[in-house]
Amino acid sequence: MGSIHSSKSSRPFTSHHSNTITPCTRTHQIGALALIIVTFFLTRIFDQSLNSSSFSIPTTTTSGEYRSKNDVVRFSDSGGALFWPERGYGTHLSLKIYVYDENEINGLKHLLFGRDDMISPDSCVKGQWGTQVKIHRMLLQSRFRTRKKEEADLFFVPAYPKCVRMMGGLNDKEINQIYVKVLSQMPYFRLSGGRNHIFVFPSGAGAHLFKSWATYLNRSIILTPEGDRTDKRDTSAFNTWKDIIIPGNIDDGMTTHGSRIVEPLPLSERKHLANYLGRTQGKVGRLRLIDLSKQFPDKLECPELKFSGPNKLGRKEYFEHLRNAKFCLAPRGESSWTLRFYESFFVECVPVILSDQVELPFQNVIDYTLISIKWPSTHIGTELLDYLESIPDKDIEEMIAWGRKIRCLFAYTPGSDSCTAFNALMWELQRKVRQFHQSSETFWLHNRTIVDRNLVEFSKWIPPLHLP
Repeated sequence: MGSIHSSKSSRPFTSHHSNTITPCTRTHQIGALALIIVTFFLTRIFDQSLNSSSFSIPTTTTSGEYRSKNDVVRFSDSGGALFWPERGYGTHLSLKIYVYDENEINGLKHLLFGRDDMISPDSCVKGQWGTQVKIHRMLLQSRFRTRKKEEADLFFVPAYPKCVRMMGGLNDKEINQIYVKVLSQMPYFRLSGGRNHIFVFPSGAGAHLFKSWATYLNRSIILTPEGDRTDKRDTSAFNTWKDIIIPGNIDDGMTTHGSRIVEPLPLSERKHLANYLGRTQGKVGRLRLIDLSKQFPDKLECPELKFSGPNKLGRKEYFEHLRNAKFCLAPRGESSWTLRFYESFFVECVPVILSDQVELPFQNVIDYTLISIKWPSTHIGTELLDYLESIPDKDIEEMIAWGRKIRCLFAYTPGSDSCTAFNALMWELQRKVRQFHQSSETFWLHNRTIVDRNLVEFSKWIPPLHLP
C-alpha cells in the first residue's frame, strides 16, 4: 500500500502550483500571540473611551483615590446640563405621550374634581401628594405630548384620587366604580391590556386607592413613591419591572431657585447631631427614637409635632427644626417611604433611612451611598447615635455636597432645566416603551389587522369594552 503522503489523490484541495505546505514555525506562533495581545489592549482602550462618554460620576474613596461609578448621573462642568447613561435609555428623549382629556372619557372628571366637580386642582397640588397634579400639568405643557393617539408611545390617565378622597369628593367604593367605568371606554387600554398606560398614585397607599387595581392595572405603569405596603396588605402594588418610584412632593418654597423658606445652616452652628420630625403613629421605630431623644436630648431632637390646632407647626418652623441637625432620620411610618428623606436634601442634612423595605427613585442613575445612610431599623438605639457621632464633619460635608448636585432630581420644578424630577421621569418612561402591544383580548391576522375575540377590527371597537 502506498504512503498517504505520496498520494496526490489524497490531497484534493492542494494547489496545482505547489504540492508543499508552509510549516507553522515558532516565528508564526509568536506573531499570532502578539496580534492577540495588541487586539486585546486596543479593545480595552476603546471600551474605556466609550465608558467615559456614558455619563459617570467620579467618586473618592476613603483613601482619597478616585474611582469611576458607571451609570451614575453626571453634570456638565458648567453645572447646568444633566447627562443620563445611554445604556438602556438611548441617546436622547423621543417620547410621545397622549394625555386623556377630562371631557373625553365619561367619569374621568369625577376622578379629578369629585362627584360634584367642586374640588379645585389648586387645593390638590399642595402637600406631599401634589405629584398627581404636577405631573399632569407638566405633561400638558410638555414637548413630549402628542394629540394623536395613533402615534403615541404611552398614554397618561390623569386622576387625583388621593386628594379627592381626602377632601370628601369620593369614597373608596365610588373611586373603584369610576375607575372601572373609565377604563372600559379606552380602546387603546384594551388593545395593550393597559401595558402602555400610566397612572399616578402619590401616597403611601399606592395603587391600593383603586381597590381593583390587581385586576385591571396589573400590567400598567404605576408612578408612586411607595414601594412596599405588605405590612397591611397581602401584596404590594409596586412591581419593580413595570412601575416607577417617583419622589414625593416637596414644598415649592424649598425647591425653587433663589430665595427659599429657610437656608441651610453651617454644620458648626447646628444644635443637634440628629433629628426626627414626625408623628409616632404607634410604629416601633419611631417610638424608639422618641425614647432615645429623652435619654440624649442634646444629641437627638424629636419634638412632639402638632399638625392641627393652635399649636400647629408652621412651614417655616418645620424647616427651621429640620435644618438644625447634621443628620435627618427617616423611619418607616404607615408606609415605607417618607417625605423627610427628600426634604433633607434641601436643608442640607444627611438623610438616614430607617425603613428596611423602602424603594428609592432613579436607582439606575443615582448612587445613594454617596448622599445618604441606610441603617437597619432593628438597630435603632445608642449604637446608631454612636455611629453618627463618629463620622467626621469632612465626610458629612462631602455627602452634603453630592446631595446638593443630585437633589434637583427630586424637585418638580417648571422650566427647561434638564435636572428635574419630571425630566428624570421621562427618561424612566422611555425605557418602558414597547414596539408591540398585545393582550388576552387582542388578536391579529395575516395582513396585520388587529381584531378582538369576535374578529372585529380595532377601529370599530365601541365602548364600553370588555377589559382584559
